Amino acid sequence: MTVTAVRPASRPAVAPTRAARGRRRVPLWLAVPAIGSLLVTGAYPAVAGIALAVTDSSLARPLREFAGFDNFVAAAESVAFGGSLVRSTLFAVLATLLAVLAGVTGALALHARGGRFGLLGAVLLLPMVTPPVSVGVAWKLLLAPVGGGLTGLWGALGIAGFNPLGTGAGAFTTLVLIHAWQWAPLVLLLVYAALLGVPAELWEAAALDGAGWWRTLRSVVGPVVAPTVVAAAVLQLVIAFKVFDLVAVVTAGGPGVATIVAGFEVFRTAFRGSFEVGTAAAETIVLGLLVGLVLAAAGLVTRRADG
Repeated sequence: MTVTAVRPASRPAVAPTRAARGRRRVPLWLAVPAIGSLLVTGAYPAVAGIALAVTDSSLARPLREFAGFDNFVAAAESVAFGGSLVRSTLFAVLATLLAVLAGVTGALALHARGGRFGLLGAVLLLPMVTPPVSVGVAWKLLLAPVGGGLTGLWGALGIAGFNPLGTGAGAFTTLVLIHAWQWAPLVLLLVYAALLGVPAELWEAAALDGAGWWRTLRSVVGPVVAPTVVAAAVLQLVIAFKVFDLVAVVTAGGPGVATIVAGFEVFRTAFRGSFEVGTAAAETIVLGLLVGLVLAAAGLVTRRADG
């Protein structure tokens, strides 16, 4: 006699109840505040900027009549704006390189102390949390050729009366150094946090294998921290392209046009002289496109380096 095993009947699939579906689905109304804030802070300024860029607009009479691409043509033909784009790009690249180099070096030095951020780390973050206007005023007073805080230093170095803001190249270089000094702490903070995320096992394995400091940094720590360094560099590029406060306070674009970057030139177009708000809006859009192209090029270079 053969006994055949009887499989238990499978339970029919039970459709989820309405209460269960409700628990899995986030109510749409919870997203209303976020959507509203995005519309107010993002969509509205973007639409308003485009509207100003394609109309004949001044500070007193915006949106007078449709102008098509006339404002963009005026921006393209402007020698002052074209030069400011070149200076902005050079400023952003140099300031980013310096800030990333200083920030990574500072993060490695702090981490070498045993992973303690401590009071020294908090002091190093002070430039980043100081308003840019205050930073500009402080450095302008320090760099004043007469009665400035660094006048004694110049005298001790045998260059009494030295004025780093007196020449175009000197003023531009000084602004790059001040901007990098102010924002290097941001890179330091991000990279330091990434270093804390490196597993202790990796450090121990490198030490057991006899890897030196540079080999450990390049082969063990580098791959873990590299994405954070790239993200910090992208942030620095955007911040450097947006610089305005520092230029307005320290040099006001001078001497001559040596430190007139794109953001400051847009300000001059909109709020000085003929108050051409429409042209200024077109210049802003062109500047945004330039920043996008630079970031895209940086991303392409990074992907090729990773590959």
